[in-house]
Amino acid sequence: MSAKTKIYIPNETTSNSVGSNDIYRVISSLKGVDEVEIIRNGSWGAFWLEPFIEVEKDKNRKGACYKGVDLSHCKTIDDFMIDFQNREPFDISTIDFIKKQMRIVFSRIGKGDPLDIAFYQSNKGFNSLRNVLNLDQQEVIDKIKKSGLTGRGGAAFPTGIKMQTVHDQNNSIKYLACNADEGDGGTFSDRLIMESDPFSLIEGMTIAAYAVGATKGFIYLRSEYPLAKSFLSKAIDIANKNNFLGNNILSSDFNFEIDLRIGAGSYVCGEETAMMESIEGRRGLVRSKPPLPAINGLFDRPTLINNVVTLATIPPLLNGSFSEFSEIGSGKSIGTMPFQLCGNILQSGLVETGFDISIGEMIKTFGKETKSGKPVHAIQIGGPLGLYLSSNMMSTKLTIESLQSIKGSVGHGGIVIFDDSVDMSEQAKFSMEFCAKESCGKCTPCRIGSIRGMEIIDRLQTNKSSKQDIDLLHDLCETMEATSLCAMGGMTPNPIYSIINHFPGELTKE
Repeated sequence: MSAKTKIYIPNETTSNSVGSNDIYRVISSLKGVDEVEIIRNGSWGAFWLEPFIEVEKDKNRKGACYKGVDLSHCKTIDDFMIDFQNREPFDISTIDFIKKQMRIVFSRIGKGDPLDIAFYQSNKGFNSLRNVLNLDQQEVIDKIKKSGLTGRGGAAFPTGIKMQTVHDQNNSIKYLACNADEGDGGTFSDRLIMESDPFSLIEGMTIAAYAVGATKGFIYLRSEYPLAKSFLSKAIDIANKNNFLGNNILSSDFNFEIDLRIGAGSYVCGEETAMMESIEGRRGLVRSKPPLPAINGLFDRPTLINNVVTLATIPPLLNGSFSEFSEIGSGKSIGTMPFQLCGNILQSGLVETGFDISIGEMIKTFGKETKSGKPVHAIQIGGPLGLYLSSNMMSTKLTIESLQSIKGSVGHGGIVIFDDSVDMSEQAKFSMEFCAKESCGKCTPCRIGSIRGMEIIDRLQTNKSSKQDIDLLHDLCETMEATSLCAMGGMTPNPIYSIINHFPGELTKE
């Protein structure tokens, strides 16, 4: 066997959960394993195939799906290679799920060791940072403005405008905070970057920090992501040792350091002001705004806050993909968006593509159909507080403007599919239960309104309700939407409104 043979085994949360670590233990214990190189790469995001192994021989890389395959009969590495060939290997990059995407931000994921800084640099990594350090701060911000990049966390606020606000503050100390508290059900794009391409986040943070004049950055990571914590900790250390972080970065006069802060399981800490409270060592309660974090944020200093995908999008924008990215889409919906398909879907995973795709195209092209084989009945977009679309709304475009026109949001790009066995009244109740559980408790509409909402829906479910209860639910939702301190309570009515509007008669059990 050639010593050039490389075996790629994913080391990422989803793939590990379905057996990648077990496969790694088997293969790494085989006789003759020293003749090959085992690389623990990230995941390609085609989760419906995981776990799969790729073998590269003379730079001819092929993949084979090993899900559910027993390798216990393999005693030597030659046994494994024979078994591999008998499994009809395929090239992962040529399957429609990958080939039909528009991978710019996720162009590297799955292709190499996430902590191999040489691999990152050989694939355009840190080129943008090198270029940026030769520009002045305003030039960098102007490029981001011109690109049309908006935040990928839900609000879709122009990234360049936010950077400009922080830059313009006359303060000697400024901070950058990366919101990695990816708490919405059905979302995993932040985690996939942190576990499969962590240097892209570090590079994006460093560029953003240079542009606004910040010298200290924080990554606020949810505690449920232990593998991401490991990758980020190691990547930060490697970047420091290679002068991509720390003092006099790349022999410039720019200094920047990153601290990793771990959350404590609170969903509301995904809200930027509650996140700042937690970073500062206090209970995660939402702050009143104004002042805005860009003016008075962490430790009373101007603070730039963006999520992982937004920051990881900055390097490719400034490294040859600028025109490609900016020519995709229109209006606020510029560039690519990582949509995450999950729920009752045959082909689950991450899909990076333009915003102008419809929900029907997304399911047909990438998801294929429900895993159960039953008809699609409901699609929730934008996390647990997002709208439910019905199966007759498949033509709805996944653009920021299209979803805003029906009082929805792209959110973090999570798409959860339900077949016709779903109980929509239970989904309505879940939104209130979720709010009651995750509320920080600071404002009455969210803290008390969610409990009252659960009680009303309970009555609706048992057919002991009257028109008075229907009217009361409407009034309650309007109050929560208008008077809650943050989006937690303000968006809780969205799933309920959409169920009432798009699934008539399904809120009550007949």
